[in-house]
Amino acid sequence: MVKFGRRKEKKERRPKDDEGRMTLREHIIELRNRLLISVLAIVVGTIVGWAFYNQAFEFLTKPFLTSVAEMAKDAGNVKTPQLTFPGVGNALTFRIKISALFGLILASPVWLYQLWAFIAPGLHRNERKWAYLFSGIAAPLFAAGIWVAYWTLPKGIEILLGFTPLDIQNLVELPDYLDFVLRTMIVFGVAFLIPLVVVLLNMLGVVPSSALRRFRPYIVLVIFVFAAVATPSGDPFTMCLLAIPMCLLFFIAEVLTRILDKRKARRAEELLAD
Repeated sequence: MVKFGRRKEKKERRPKDDEGRMTLREHIIELRNRLLISVLAIVVGTIVGWAFYNQAFEFLTKPFLTSVAEMAKDAGNVKTPQLTFPGVGNALTFRIKISALFGLILASPVWLYQLWAFIAPGLHRNERKWAYLFSGIAAPLFAAGIWVAYWTLPKGIEILLGFTPLDIQNLVELPDYLDFVLRTMIVFGVAFLIPLVVVLLNMLGVVPSSALRRFRPYIVLVIFVFAAVATPSGDPFTMCLLAIPMCLLFFIAEVLTRILDKRKARRAEELLAD
């Protein structure tokens, strides 16, 4: 009976084909397992975020408090703006949102790895190389964009709150303030990735350096228009602090694409010579 059971177990196992491809059922099972691991990691991170809620709350509200402190130096501002909750249960909802956001960020190495481990087997070796390069450069650029956004937030908030009449007190609801801060950080982070995308498109032969050089004035104009539209605050100070680094990164990307195109031309000449 034991031998029969073993034989039956061997028959039920369906081996992979010669190329190592998996069946649809095996793909679904693997996706389910990786999603489960990712969700568990986010849940654990959310619990940690709940424990460190006060520190996260202080980090998010610091730009607002800094701008209010600068406004308070003006003797005419009698009623300074304040952060408020719009209802009884919104304090709890806000804490859950902050904890979940903290958990998502804290668990990002886990769920990003699970996503990569699910996609990587289907990529060729050359495609994996470019994916590693993109991941290694994209993370620091995105973090730099977030840092610039956080650094500019106090001044941007001060400019926007400065339009409040002296006799009116501006009560800013915390959920709206959180959306404003997150949108600003995400916009800055994504904007800092655009030059990297330009370089990758050049590597793929889609965007030559000659086209970037030819359309440079128009691209700079588009960058400033994008900064004016994308920044949630809409003030000129924040717009310039987003547009100027984007222009510098674009110029660096243009130089890199020029170097890459020269290497491609040199290799093509060597191949023709051979």
